[in-house]
Amino acid sequence: MRRRRRARERRPPGINHWLMLGLGWGFILFGFIGLFLPILQGILFLAVGVIILTSRSPRVRWLVLQLGRRYPKFRRTLAVAKRQAARLRRRLG
Repeated sequence: MRRRRRARERRPPGINHWLMLGLGWGFILFGFIGLFLPILQGILFLAVGVIILTSRSPRVRWLVLQLGRRYPKFRRTLAVAKRQAARLRRRLG
């Protein structure tokens, strides 16, 4: 017989949640600055910020899904990047 999972109670977000949001938005900010300064890799910072925010923010997750529907190449590239990140996480521990 299959057990039902209990519905999770909504807990207030912890400090880790807010730190990850701040980190994600910080990367996005550096990405926008990097688009205009030749020293910083703007696209790289934007990509890292979006990847961090998709795990924490429903709005950003929705935006990425909409972009993936409109631009299939973006969706494929993001899927490859997520697989590579998962592989690196497993290798590092």
